[in-house]
Amino acid sequence: MSVASLLLGDSRFPAGGHAHSGGVEPAVTAGSVTNLVTLEAFLRGRLRTAGLVSAAIAAFACSRAGATDGESAAPVRDDDYWELLDAETSARTPAPAQREASRRQGRALLRAARVAWPEARGLAQVAAAVQSTRGAGAAVGSSGSQRLAGRREFRGGPHHAVVLGAAAAAAGCTPAEAARIAAYQAVAGPVSAAVRLLALDPMRATGVLARLSADIESIATHGAGYAGLPPADLPCPSAPALDLLAQTHIGAEVRLFES
Repeated sequence: MSVASLLLGDSRFPAGGHAHSGGVEPAVTAGSVTNLVTLEAFLRGRLRTAGLVSAAIAAFACSRAGATDGESAAPVRDDDYWELLDAETSARTPAPAQREASRRQGRALLRAARVAWPEARGLAQVAAAVQSTRGAGAAVGSSGSQRLAGRREFRGGPHHAVVLGAAAAAAGCTPAEAARIAAYQAVAGPVSAAVRLLALDPMRATGVLARLSADIESIATHGAGYAGLPPADLPCPSAPALDLLAQTHIGAEVRLFES
């Protein structure tokens, strides 16, 4: 694993991840997560659903961003392709609250990554695709219906997993490394949030993360396998409980985390 991949996976990378709990805060409020045992169960479920989706999308985006001109078989131009991938990500993120949280994190990561790797072609493509939709009119064509359905949301910024994959490519990471970073972040952030929310022993909470390491590797390997497939073939496991918790959280009067 490269040093650059460690940089991207580090919670100190200035991309705003500390402000999000990955659903742990509403789960604590609902009484679903109360201790280390219930936290571990929650994280295993999150890893196998939202974590797998993020890992696959990050690996796919990394593969796309790392390709040189002429290597991609995609029959669309770059702006269209990133919009399509963003729409596929939205289709796998049914809760509006989760989509907005993903885009907030995506915007923050894109800003930080473009400062860290200013010459990165993939990151520039993602930023240009967002700018292109902001300047486009309301008219839509007959093709690319999935992309067009998400155009209005895409104007608000790209999804986090999409940017993570492009940033990983900029850092010289492989799609497998991008998937590993995404899978790790899917549980590492929530563990940190749980320590704050439940006053857990940080050492024992880290032990939970250590016990999840084999599952993280498994999910990362699974997600990396989608790097060369069409976007429509990306995995789409459902997690209704996470969706409901996210929607409940945005209506809470008192919140420590944005999501």
